[in-house]
Amino acid sequence: MEIAVFTSQKGTKVVTAMDLHQMLELGNHHYGVNVRRWLKDVYQFQDGIRRPVVMKDYALRKQKDLSVVEDYYLSVELAKLIALQSKSKAKLKLARYLQEIEHTEGNQMPLNREEVMNMIELVKAMSMRSCQEAAEQRHLEVYTNRNGNSSGNWWNYRASLLGYSAEDLRTRMENKGMGSKGKTQRQMLQYLDPLETIRTAIIDHFMALGKMAPFARAMGDLAKNLAQQLELEIFDDRLAGNMFAPEINTALVQQVKSMQRERA
Repeated sequence: MEIAVFTSQKGTKVVTAMDLHQMLELGNHHYGVNVRRWLKDVYQFQDGIRRPVVMKDYALRKQKDLSVVEDYYLSVELAKLIALQSKSKAKLKLARYLQEIEHTEGNQMPLNREEVMNMIELVKAMSMRSCQEAAEQRHLEVYTNRNGNSSGNWWNYRASLLGYSAEDLRTRMENKGMGSKGKTQRQMLQYLDPLETIRTAIIDHFMALGKMAPFARAMGDLAKNLAQQLELEIFDDRLAGNMFAPEINTALVQQVKSMQRERA
């Protein structure tokens, strides 16, 4: 089972509501009602339980013929969630197909030379403690806003996103004979795997910008690899006179710290 997949101007894979409705074998006379319900319903997105957000999860499809029924571009993730919540007999096969596209999208990072250079500068910035904390705070704010001003499930969501929890890190600390009492995740990572804090910060950064979780994780993995190649060290820039700080784009640092929602 295949559905036409398009690429938005931001590079996001999308499908149309009309195509999705047809692939789910739903009656044409129910199209309008179903689409309105789809866009107002609540789903378990990768970044939390929430309603679809315009220009992130869906957008109106502009058509020259104004007499035709309104159509929408839907993110692959939203289309998959809609399929799973439908009563269609074809939903499982279609959802699996959309999931494959979603995973493929998250693993593809066609970066040109300029984007690679920008990524290197961003990785350097994320070696700074203040930038790491700013990225995490911005991600938390976005998550809270999208979940009805609630951050109650933040740490479970974060553990699923990063691939480990605070309890996992405490166990690793104990296995190495290190005390973990009173230590934050970032402090434990500083002992166990310092460059993982850069990966985490990059994931926070791209999730705060509204990117999909697979893409954010892929960029985080790339960032950690770059940090290893650059032989970066994590340093607390809040302390004066750090001799090991690399040369960093100060404008980019200010952008991260001020948590502006602009592409790095």
